[in-house]
Amino acid sequence: MSLSRIVLSSGRSIELTELRMSSTYGGMLEGYPCKPVNDMRVSGLKRQAELAFPSTPVHLVPPSCEYPDRTASAFGPVEVLPSVACTGTFRSAAIAPELAQVVHRSALTVVWFQTALDVPSGEDADLALRSIRWEELARDHEL
Repeated sequence: MSLSRIVLSSGRSIELTELRMSSTYGGMLEGYPCKPVNDMRVSGLKRQAELAFPSTPVHLVPPSCEYPDRTASAFGPVEVLPSVACTGTFRSAAIAPELAQVVHRSALTVVWFQTALDVPSGEDADLALRSIRWEELARDHEL
């Protein structure tokens, strides 16, 4: 059973089967959002996904950043990621046409950031998420 379905820009329908959400800056005790902090957060989230889902490839949707007009400090200008960090596992029909569709699926784990606690769904999902190149990134597997 899937949590939601997303229609990619390519027209392929994918199902969200697991979703983990967290506050992008939850637990940040010192400092401020800046490029070095964001780079560590993004790479750490991707590494966590790779460890949690070792049987599927992991893809990072490059996050968008905001640059509020605040004074820069020692680590450079303020750079703010969207407030919700997401890791989702998706599945779809097999990519390779020679595979039996009854017993094969394709899968991909995706890391992305979004502004709200919404489960991405349908054609209303964020364009960056819908633009995933599934055929290049996902991997087929047997059920």
